Parts: sequence; structure tokens; C-alpha cells
Amino acid sequence: MIKYKEELLLLNNKLLEMSSLVESRVAKSIKALREGNMILAQEVISTDEQVNAMEIDIDNLCVKILALYHPEAKDLRTVIMIMKVNNDLERIGDHASSISRMALFMADSPPIKPLVDIPKMADKAMEMLRESLDAFIRRDHQLAVEVCQKDDEVDNYQHQIVRELITFVLSDPSTLNRALRYIYVARNIERVADLATNIAENAYYIATGEMLKHQHTSEIN
Repeated sequence: MIKYKEELLLLNNKLLEMSSLVESRVAKSIKALREGNMILAQEVISTDEQVNAMEIDIDNLCVKILALYHPEAKDLRTVIMIMKVNNDLERIGDHASSISRMALFMADSPPIKPLVDIPKMADKAMEMLRESLDAFIRRDHQLAVEVCQKDDEVDNYQHQIVRELITFVLSDPSTLNRALRYIYVARNIERVADLATNIAENAYYIATGEMLKHQHTSEIN
């Protein structure tokens, strides 16, 4: 039993380590985009394999715990949800790499307009990611609900960005390629927010034993 508890603690610590790395990579990718910082963008891209290796390590430990100890009730929910969050974190890491690669492409191109809405959208997605991970670690079901309620804000930013970029392209077709790059960045940020919502839903499930997915979060206390 002592070994079992040690393995669970190790699993939680590994997830915390991966969470910290992924969160840092997203923040750096946005900073690289804002500042046209190619060195920072390359740094994010270079750590992608590290995240992949951590995902495999955590998955293997989850399988080991399930096979050897046959956890039940809340422990079983925790291990299964950690496997799901682990996958979501790896995918968020992929989006950080995609944003960084686009930052490299855009570094030498004049912006269509000053970056305003994309950083605001990124800030909101980053806030959701931080809070979803906090909710998961602290088993805070109320914070999990609050994270899910913020997803529409990120979607609204994305719609606004796309509409504005289409207007620029219609008035000046030469901006098409640059506009498509901004749309691609916005799409990746929106996916970060979606995955943060997934993590929050998993946090809610661990804390309550109930599924939050497909419910209207405005009706949940």
C-alpha cells in the first residue's frame, strides 16, 4: 500500500512538471509572436520532443498503476483523468510549437495591423489554461465551471479577428497570405482554450464524480 501511494504521488508530480513546461511554452510562443523573437520561437520548438517524452512517461506510469494496483473509486477516476489531461497537455504543446513556427514565418513580414486582439485572445486562453490546471490539482469543481464559462470569450475573439482580417483582404488582396497566417495563429489559440476546457471538465469529474461535458455551465452552482 505504501508503494501504491508513492506511485500515485509520483504520477501527480510528473503531471505537475509537464503542466509547468507546457504552460511556459504557450506563454513563450505568444511572446515570440508579439515581439518577433525568433530565438524564443526556436526555443519553444526545440522543447517539443521533451513534452512528447514526458507524455509517454506519464502514460506508462498510469498503465503500471492500473495493472499492478487495480485502483478503485476516486483513485481510479484520478488515474484515468490524468491520462486524459496528459494527452490534452501534449496537444497544447503542439499548438505552442505551431504558433512559434508561425512567429518565425511572420518575423520578417510587416504586420497587417498592430497586434491587439490576438494577444488579448491569447491572454484569455492562457488564463483558462492556468485556471484549469489549478482546478485539476486542487480538485476545485467551482473553478472548473468558471473556466468552461470563459470559452465563449475566446471564440468571440476569434470570430472578431477573422472578420477584421477578411475586411483587410477585401480592401487589399496583397495581404491575403499574412491574413491567413494570423487566422492560423488565432485557430491554434482557440484550440488551446478548447483543451483547457477539456482539462476543466476532467477536474470537475474528479472532484464530483459527475460529468460536466455537454451541460450548460451557467446553470451549475
